[in-house]
Amino acid sequence: MVHLNPNEASTLINQKSKLLIVEDEVLFARAVMRRLQKSGYECAHVENLQDARNILKQFSPDIVLLDMRLPDGNGLDLLPEFVAKNAVVIVMTAHGEISDAVNAMKQGAIDYLKKPIDLEELLLSIQKAEATAVQTNSLDYSRQRNAHATEGVELLGESPAMQSVKTQIKRIAQLVSSDSVPPTVLISGETGTGKDVAARLLHLSCANRDKPFVHVDCASLPTELIESELFGHEKGAFTGAVSTRPGLIEAAEDGTLFLDEIGELPLALQAKLLNVLERRVVRRLGSTKERLVPARFVAATNRDLHEMSQLGRFRQDLYYRLNVMSIAMPLLRERSGDMLLLAKYFAAQTSRRYGLASTTFTPDAINRIQNYAWPGNVRELKHQVSRAILLCHNSQVTDVDLALPMQRATEAMAQTELQQSTLDAAERAILLQVLADTKNNVSEAARKLGITRMTMRYRMDKHQIKH
Repeated sequence: MVHLNPNEASTLINQKSKLLIVEDEVLFARAVMRRLQKSGYECAHVENLQDARNILKQFSPDIVLLDMRLPDGNGLDLLPEFVAKNAVVIVMTAHGEISDAVNAMKQGAIDYLKKPIDLEELLLSIQKAEATAVQTNSLDYSRQRNAHATEGVELLGESPAMQSVKTQIKRIAQLVSSDSVPPTVLISGETGTGKDVAARLLHLSCANRDKPFVHVDCASLPTELIESELFGHEKGAFTGAVSTRPGLIEAAEDGTLFLDEIGELPLALQAKLLNVLERRVVRRLGSTKERLVPARFVAATNRDLHEMSQLGRFRQDLYYRLNVMSIAMPLLRERSGDMLLLAKYFAAQTSRRYGLASTTFTPDAINRIQNYAWPGNVRELKHQVSRAILLCHNSQVTDVDLALPMQRATEAMAQTELQQSTLDAAERAILLQVLADTKNNVSEAARKLGITRMTMRYRMDKHQIKH
């Protein structure tokens, strides 16, 4: 999940801002420095344009207090250089010339103050500038992370099932590009079928592919932080909110917000998300201001949201709002023609990554790949092939190298499917067999199937399997 990592994003927010004061009135500058240093800011002071240019070589300010009238020129001459270095600029002038202020704002300054300046008013303006700097850094970080995350995305497969998925993605991308309010998309499928890849491919297929792609894993976000992570918060909104922070919804800007495993989102937050989708605005915790949300929403789930909504485990109105456009990812065992193609691709990928000689599969290995049920789908195939490439001792991967589990459960499942023609019966047979193999260890059974423990519990409840 390529999404904003909470720990790394926090680092961006908790760093104390560095300020540069470009001011020729030394007494005033010293008074400003004392007040700001008392509040914990790191400050530097220069008296003219030339010294400001020189200090930029070793001091990278987050915020600049820039006087308009300086001994060697106008502060406007230097403003573009600060903006180019992503500094937030507040201009100061004793003359109160509106034309200077207008020009400064046009060139990238975010505020201007007239002298004489009240120090508390100045501090308030700096705090607003700091919030702007934090948001800029967070969104830049999102762009960098997600630009890398969408490089080389490809949905592999030549089977009819995969061709259908690719056609759907192309059609939806065209609709998105022509609509001012992008339709929401719900991608469903078992764990490991490639829902995240489909979401990234959809993003890259749209006209605004250069915009951010923000991946939010609803199953892994801590319950106590998920609201703040999604919606953002203002400074002081709760204990520990030491600065203003935009949420992941804002970070997506006019790109794509991918809500992975949306079925794990707490009910209490589902109503708030529904409001965002309906009204296309978001309000941070502790704020009264609503911000427009132009992002496209794509959600994914390995659960049956319709059934969950009938049971009261998922909001029915949110389910219908998400399910405007839908893509169903096929199981790998339904794509028999793609198994070997994928295996060869993952083998070549692993060999390149670790600088190994290219390898081939023996006939026995090919037969094993094509006849195994792959309960963990494409993810399981990738891991098993990568492991086999790293451990095999020559240029050929054998069925022994693949180390796939015995087929007892799979063969029984196949017979059940043929005789009863019901997917539910087949799924129940697999669950019972894996639980028997793990001596009813639910966590171990979930790992063997490539699903989360929560999903395992849900499927056991669904099939009335007692533990």
